[in-house]
This record gives sequence, structure tokens and C-alpha cells, in this order.
Amino acid sequence: MIVGDLLELDDLHIEVAWASPHLLDREVTGVTSTDLQDPARYLQRGELVLSGLVWWRPGEGQAAMRFANALRIAEVAALLAGEGTHGTVPAELVEACRRHGIPLLSVPTGTSFRSVTDRVYLRLGGDLQAHAEGQAALPAAARRALTQLLRAQASPDELLERAVADLGLPGCSLTTGSGRVLATSAQPPAHGPAHGPAHGSAHGPALAPASAAAHTPPRRAPRTAATPVPVGPPADSPFDGWLLQPHTEAGPTATALLHGLAELLAPLATRDRATATAQRQTGTRLIELLDSGADTEAEAERALALSGLPPQQRLTPVAARIDGAPATWPAAALAEALHELPAPFVAAPDGRGGAVALSPAPEDRIAETLQRVLPRLEAALTGGRRLRLGIGATVEPLAHELRAALVQARYALDVEPPGAVGRCSRITSLEALLRGVPAEITAEFRRRVLAPLIEHDRANTVSLLDTLDAFLRHSASWSRTAEALHLHVNTVHYRVKRIEELTGRSLLKLEDRLDLWAALRCTPA
Repeated sequence: MIVGDLLELDDLHIEVAWASPHLLDREVTGVTSTDLQDPARYLQRGELVLSGLVWWRPGEGQAAMRFANALRIAEVAALLAGEGTHGTVPAELVEACRRHGIPLLSVPTGTSFRSVTDRVYLRLGGDLQAHAEGQAALPAAARRALTQLLRAQASPDELLERAVADLGLPGCSLTTGSGRVLATSAQPPAHGPAHGPAHGSAHGPALAPASAAAHTPPRRAPRTAATPVPVGPPADSPFDGWLLQPHTEAGPTATALLHGLAELLAPLATRDRATATAQRQTGTRLIELLDSGADTEAEAERALALSGLPPQQRLTPVAARIDGAPATWPAAALAEALHELPAPFVAAPDGRGGAVALSPAPEDRIAETLQRVLPRLEAALTGGRRLRLGIGATVEPLAHELRAALVQARYALDVEPPGAVGRCSRITSLEALLRGVPAEITAEFRRRVLAPLIEHDRANTVSLLDTLDAFLRHSASWSRTAEALHLHVNTVHYRVKRIEELTGRSLLKLEDRLDLWAALRCTPA
């Protein structure tokens, strides 16, 4: 496919805003959407770039130049500019694209970016099939029937059901790298391959975009040791990428057919990857604005309105971190988890080595879902890596409230150990609060406050630390402490007096008791 082919799609009404004839002959490898002003790091050579131009303001010629320069650096095929935001393609952007040699096409208000993306990937998929004609494992008649279903935007469930019936394949599922089921089929008919339309096909929903979860209960593929077949682009993390997973081990013939089916489904996987990339870009910009402070309050709320989240609904922030993993992994893990909920979301790297997401789902529902899928996500990790998850308060969709809730979600990451989900709403004690403080801080606080007692206990058989802990746990009751430690009350009096002398703190004062209690609750170095 070349850029000029877009002008032949009459129903999309795409027109040239600026381009020379030879630039319209550029090869197209994919398509991605972005509204970042500098999207270069998210783009790949040969891609079409769709932009609604929400980053541009009248008179910002330099902004247009920077955007066009980013496209030039990434060696994209062309820019498709939506007219919906400004009513027309700005003259400054036309000049910037001319200066940098970027073909510029206009997309009218009535044409959705999703329509453009779908048509491009169907065309790319057709090119791939034509190139592979004679080599593909699928029989020509079955390929034509499945291609017709693809062009009719049939659901992946229907495609798999038809393929299994027509080709006599074992039942199989389409899954992500970490096991989330995107589509599934039944076992083939007992009489072998069918020669007509499949009967009893599962007319499930089409795949949800990256910013939304499928509105169906989560499905699970049968546990099997059968070898999966990759579909589409290679995975960027253990959580994404598509796999065609047979439910039983396939023989040589069925394996060849599965590879042919994977090739046929590759455009769907590529489109899904592009949608997920665009969603992360939107989320990245939103999180950057929320984190940057009060000066960007209005801009952050505008970005929130354009994020695809439902307007005027309260939002719950979620944070993720995978220590020692690439920066893109936490966002992929978070998106994979939130796809299990029947609610849209945005998830993106936070620029701090972790990721954050926003969802209108209630906190309790999010917590239950994260706890349920956490074992599956952690099973995809290697090298002893662990996934940490934290949930902040559910707040109104206002920048200052979301900013505070994001801080809470990040703090809640460390309130619970790996394997559990931290929730800011569950931090209702000093002990829980301290668990979120970095270990380097709590260990030093413990050492400074309790150092004299620690040194005493090293040189003596009597533990003043144990005495202090028992005394505070029993609300400074001499008799109950003596009973708990099997000591005489006078011995407790003597030891408490010694504790006060060594620490310089009075156990009659509430603030001193709190300091000593907190130090005892801190993790030793």
C-alpha cells in the first residue's frame, strides 16, 4: 500500500492538503494515532500518523514545526490531520509539512479515525495475503471465506469458529501473552472439516480498543501444554502480543494450518497494537499534565476530556511497578489487568519507572479484579521480578483531586507485600502507614530512635526492646506487662526506667510513646 491509495477510498473523503506526486508513492507499513506534540519516540518508519491536532493553538507556528520535525525524524509515510478540532488544517501545519517534506492529508469531520485505521489494515492485510499467495498454508477457498469475514468485521470468535469448522482444526483460543482470552472456539465437528458456514458459531463481541475492556465476563482458555503460534507483531512485554493457542497438541498438518490462520489474523493484531500505542500516548500526556502542577490545571482537564473516559464520572487511579523491568512493562501489565473490567480506562508509563491508570470503575471492583488477575500476570514474569499494584481514592474528575489520588495510589504500592494489592483506603493505622515509607527511611529512623536499646540487648541477656514492645502493647499497664512477660511488677518498673534513661524519652508522654511505637514497627535494616 502507498500513501496515494488513501485518495481512492471514496467513502473516507480524504484529500491532499499538501504533497508532491513522488511523496504519495511512499510505502505504508502501519498507522498510529497521536495528539502528543513530540510523538517521535512512539512512531515507526513508514507509518501513517493520525492526529486530531488538539496540541495546536492558533498562531503557534513553532509548535507545528516541532511536530513536523518529529515526523521527519521518525521517517513516517504521511500525516493525516483531522479537521474536527479546528474546522480545517491550519496553514502553519501545511507550511511545516512542506518544509520538512511530510505528505499532509486532511480527514473531514465526518470520517472517524477508527474507520481510517480499519481500512488501512484491511488493505495491508490484503497486500500481505497477495504477496504470500501460493505459500500460505490455508486452502484458497477457506482463505477467501475467512478474508470475507475479516472485511465484514466479523468478531474473532466467529473467525475462529469458522476456521475450526472449515479446516478441521483442534479447538483453539486467541490469547494475549499472559493468557487473557480474546476469542475462543469449540472443538471441530466429529465428521471432520466442514465445507460450508460453521454452525453454532460464537458471535461474541469484537475486540475492545486498548482504552476499554470487553463488556463480557472474563474467559479462560483450557490449560494445555500445546505449543502456541504467534500472531502479528512480536510482543513488547510478557503481557501483550497475540498467540493462537490450540486446546490440544496439533499434528504437522494442523500446525501448518494454524500458522496460515495466524498470518490471516495478523492485521487484527497489528491494528490492536496501534490502538494500544495511541491510547498510551494519550495517557502519557494526561499523566504528565497531572503530575506537572497547578500551572497546567486547565490543560490537564482538557486532556482528560479528550482521553476517551466518560465525562463527569468519578475516577479511580491505579499504580503499578515492576522493579528491574523495562519501563514499558508496568503499563502493559496494568492495561492487561484493567481489560478484565467492563469499563474504559487510560494506562501509561508515568516517567518514574512505573505506570498509572485511570478508570471509572469503583475501587472495590478494581481491587477484586486486580487481586484475581495478579497471579496470572506474575506468572508471566521471570528473573524473580514481582508486580506491585496500588489503588488511590475514587475522586471527581478534576485535575487537583486526581493529582492527589495519584500520589495515594503510588504510595499504596508499598503498603502491601508483592502478591497483594495495596489500597490507600485501607491505610487506617500507623503500622499500615509506615509500610509505604521507603525501607531506607524506616530502617534509619528505627536505628536512630532505638540505637541505645539495640546496643544494650546485644550485650545483655535481658531484652529491653521486648519489654518496651510489651509495655506499649498493653497500653502502659505495669501489671498486664508483668503478667505477659512473667515478671514481677517491680522488675517492669526498673526496666522501663532504664529504657527512659537510655533513650532520653519519657513513657509518660504521649508523643514519646508514639515515637518509640513507630520505631518498633519499622523494619530493621
